[in-house]
Amino acid sequence: MDIRTDHREAVAIRAERRTAERRAKIALLREPGGIAQADEPSRVATRIDRLGRYYPDVRPVSPAAIAAGDPAAMTAAGAILERIILTNDLLGVGYLEGGVTAAAAVGRVNIRDARGRLTGYGTGSLVSPELLLTNHHVLPDAATAGFSVIEFDYQDGVDGLPLPVRAFGLDPDRFFAADEDLDFALVAVKATADDLAPFGFNRLIGSEGKAIVGDFVTIVQHPQGGKKQVALRENRIVDVLEQFLHYETDTEPGSSGSPVFNDQWEIVALHHASVHADGHAEFGNFLNEGIRVSRLLEFLRGQQFPPAQQALLDRLSTKPERTRPTSRPPVSDSSPQVLTLTMPVDIRLRAEPAAAPAEAETVRIDPDYSNREGYDPDFLPGHTVPLPELPEALLPLAATNRQATREPRYVLPYHHFSVVLHKQRRLALFTAVNIDGRTSQALKREADKWSLDPRVDVAEQVGEEIYRDNPLDRGHLVRRLDPAWGATPAIAQRANDDTFHFTNCSPQHKDFNQNKTTWAGLEDYVLNNADNADLKVSVVTGPVLAEDDDRYRGVQLPRQFWKVVAMVKADGTLSATAYLLSQEELIKGLEVAGEFSYGAYRTYQVPVRRIAELTGLSFGELPDADPLERLESTGVVREVAGPADLVL
Repeated sequence: MDIRTDHREAVAIRAERRTAERRAKIALLREPGGIAQADEPSRVATRIDRLGRYYPDVRPVSPAAIAAGDPAAMTAAGAILERIILTNDLLGVGYLEGGVTAAAAVGRVNIRDARGRLTGYGTGSLVSPELLLTNHHVLPDAATAGFSVIEFDYQDGVDGLPLPVRAFGLDPDRFFAADEDLDFALVAVKATADDLAPFGFNRLIGSEGKAIVGDFVTIVQHPQGGKKQVALRENRIVDVLEQFLHYETDTEPGSSGSPVFNDQWEIVALHHASVHADGHAEFGNFLNEGIRVSRLLEFLRGQQFPPAQQALLDRLSTKPERTRPTSRPPVSDSSPQVLTLTMPVDIRLRAEPAAAPAEAETVRIDPDYSNREGYDPDFLPGHTVPLPELPEALLPLAATNRQATREPRYVLPYHHFSVVLHKQRRLALFTAVNIDGRTSQALKREADKWSLDPRVDVAEQVGEEIYRDNPLDRGHLVRRLDPAWGATPAIAQRANDDTFHFTNCSPQHKDFNQNKTTWAGLEDYVLNNADNADLKVSVVTGPVLAEDDDRYRGVQLPRQFWKVVAMVKADGTLSATAYLLSQEELIKGLEVAGEFSYGAYRTYQVPVRRIAELTGLSFGELPDADPLERLESTGVVREVAGPADLVL
């Protein structure tokens, strides 16, 4: 299906307006190290951060240093990008295997009218276990979608003969969302999960860093409604606009709705237009445009959907699981697979099946940070419990979330919890988590895999280096099961996995971290045994960052840890209790004195006001909801040896 005339005119206008900028970027790409200068410094730095997920030797580069033109930063950035992106088209064979997998989820859209007559073709891609993404001008409304069909495996097989085509109707009654300006349509496929599982899906990632000017892209498509083909090299991004990407590649009518991939097979854009641009010989007098994936997801997050449809939309962030690198009727595991790549000639690249991989680790951190809502201050029924406020002295010490889209920019949101990081101590100032006992999932703990957070400068995080060859553990601040709740196990698993960020841990001696203290069961007791309405709890946790904390390998190790637990009691009133984990001999007055030695930790219930004094944080109205405030001996700490010692 060809794009509407007014859309094509809009693309041509955008192309004309950006002529000077585009030519300047193309000129920079021809210079040594120019790829580090052809795009905005923050985008270049974020791209390098993201490449670090695929290339272990890649280290982050400061966007401020790039913006300032620091020679060392520019050299480092240029060397990284040229080595990975501008490699004379030399790529590891894994690129081909990834392409076979990604292409399996792409199909031909047969556009039909109410009488079942074929009116045109487009391309679509599965982007979740149930949802198909294409252009608005391919499926402009739910009615058209309801008449139309998606066909998978319309392509040749290993022997050059056509594969059996699998066709499915679309189900707009189950889900349909579209926008004319962004030229996209997202629709459910009328098929079971088992029917669609062999094709997998290409997950949409909203976070930045997937593409910059100079990156190469690959488009899997059905040009002119023909068999599936791939536009491969030389296809290069030449401009990045607020909502669109401009790139040079080979596309034809029928390619509308095709996914545009980077070299890591992440979808960076939804292809929707190719326009003739006289006088622009640098890209063959034609310009291609795609809608940026991050803008599509941003639009969808701003819409309201019924619960059943929202549940389908939430699965856009589910990591795809595939048992084979290609989709087609079952074949023997020994059969090689083929991907046809279309340039001026057809080249067939065979991907021989590899040995069965070892079972993947359970912890799989979602690389798309744009869909994390973080701690919810309105989580408790009838009450608002905001994040603690930082005093003026701490504000400049809070690490900045480089991808933040709202204030305060120092908050790092995860699934069901948030973290605020002290950039000099390189540890959390505090964490805040919502716990829902009604929908909690009992997830088994397997192998741990801890990750740095790409939204924060690596120099502001304590990483693996401090934990090697010593008795220090990576102590969770937000326990892994605290945020592990939700309507489905997949939602709970994503939150569980998010707790394995280094931003959410603190160095703790193994005798402390592994000790079966009452501390570990506080939330469980409050959640399940107290007079708690709706089985909901909000918990704020952190270390006491004292100036004289012991220094080890350049990191000061916290000696004390605190926790504030808020819940709504059955009578509708708010209750907030605070706890401190400290050494027995240092607890009087909660002052640090004498030489510190690990071990002998005990848990104490203390007034919320005392935690505020120790940390400098403001807890709003929580001190007024503290039951210890109603006792005469509020200045005396209470050792907690068991549930009976708690005052709730």
